Amino acid sequence: MFPAVYRTLRANSTVATTVGERIGRHGEIEQDASRPYITWQIVSGNPYTTLSETPRGDFTSVQIDIYHPTDEGVAALAVAVRAALDAAGVVNRVVLNLRERDTRLYRVGMEADFINQR
Repeated sequence: MFPAVYRTLRANSTVATTVGERIGRHGEIEQDASRPYITWQIVSGNPYTTLSETPRGDFTSVQIDIYHPTDEGVAALAVAVRAALDAAGVVNRVVLNLRERDTRLYRVGMEADFINQR
C-alpha cells in the first residue's frame, strides 16, 4: 500500500548525491528546502484480489516530481530517477515536462508503478 519510493530513489548514487534527504512524501517539501528536490505522492492503489483468498499484493501508481533550477539539471536528475526505478524493476513513464510559473524551477513529472507483496 505504501511503496518504498524514498529507499528506491536513494539507492541510486546520483539521486542520493544530488538531492540528499530532500525527497518529500505527499507531494510536498519544506518551503525553505534548497534546490534541487524531489516530491512524490500516491495517485492510485489497487489490491490484487482473488475470489479464493485475501489479496497477496498491491499495485500502486506513484507520481514523482523532480524540481531543479536548471533545464540541464532537471534532465540529468530525471535520468538518474529513471535509472533508480529501472534498477528496482519499477515500470515508469514521463507524464510532464515544464517550468513552474511561480518558482521558475524546471519540473519533470513521472509516474511509477510499484507492485508490492503483502
